[in-house]
Amino acid sequence: MEMFGDVNFTVLAFSCNQFGLQSPEVNHETLNILKYVRPGGGFVPKFPVFGRVEVNGLNEEPLFSYLKETLPFVNPVIGDMKKFYWSPIKVNDIRWNFERFLVAADGLPFKRYELHCPFEKVEEDIAILL
Repeated sequence: MEMFGDVNFTVLAFSCNQFGLQSPEVNHETLNILKYVRPGGGFVPKFPVFGRVEVNGLNEEPLFSYLKETLPFVNPVIGDMKKFYWSPIKVNDIRWNFERFLVAADGLPFKRYELHCPFEKVEEDIAILL
């Protein structure tokens, strides 16, 4: 947001507790968790943070169903299934926290990034779209 917030761009954040049960907070607690715990240090997001959603499984939000149908998985390793809290597990599921999707201004999904993708690569792709 600091780099591209002055143009037609925004970040949308969604909390999810399906990965190792790492986000058990209730929706009204999310902003305080960000500010005081993770990442902490008084962090206040400059982008919308939505309530907790399910991104995989029978109750996944339609937005994430659409994104996953449109963009192929980016990590062939499924991971430790004991830390996954959804069913059924599908090959195109989001593998872990902080997987990112880049969507163009017209609403069409552009690219999907695994959680270890260098943010510089995401920035390059954002610049291409802008």
